[in-house]
Amino acid sequence: MAGTACHNSAPVATVDFKTEDQKTLYALGLALSDNIAPFNLSESDLDFVKAGLSDGALHRTRQVDLAVYGTKLRELAQARSSAGSAAEKTAGAEFLSKASLEKGAVKTPQGLVYQEIAPGKGSAPAASDTVKVHYKGTLIDGTVFDSSIDRGQPAVLSLISVIPCWTQGVQLMKVGGKSRLVCPPELAYGDRGAPPHIKPGATLVFEVELLDIVKK
Repeated sequence: MAGTACHNSAPVATVDFKTEDQKTLYALGLALSDNIAPFNLSESDLDFVKAGLSDGALHRTRQVDLAVYGTKLRELAQARSSAGSAAEKTAGAEFLSKASLEKGAVKTPQGLVYQEIAPGKGSAPAASDTVKVHYKGTLIDGTVFDSSIDRGQPAVLSLISVIPCWTQGVQLMKVGGKSRLVCPPELAYGDRGAPPHIKPGATLVFEVELLDIVKK
């Protein structure tokens, strides 16, 4: 379940698009941002990235030697990613601890926090089953990174092909039920994350409605 959308409440500067080409060029910026997501850039970091991009794209004098500093990019990305992962894990552990104390919540031995929202009356799926579900995935700050509900189309997923949190959690449900899964990184995307929306070490929250078990 890769993130297909990411909705954030943070204010952004509105761009005044006047042509389709301008929108396409903005999309180029979005594509570049996906590629540099592992660097976890701040606003001040972006000032230097923009300066380098401008000098390179406009064929101006390059102010550092790319042969020297280009080799440091992987090292910087790994260092930033590791630091970001550690911070995510700390925040996630606190979130998981609080979630496990909520009414009706159960923490499994593997670390998944499972909370039934509405009971189902049908059958429970096995790990080898394919299921039809509606779901919403959020980060611990509430940012939505994926939602079949927003797309208006239920998802059909094989439980052996999804993240372990889903494989374990959906088996605890019955058809017609709705549950909340709080997934530690070890049962989600781990230290690799799923850029650009899911950072390394991120704890994820899913609300899942089990619509049906798909017959083979």
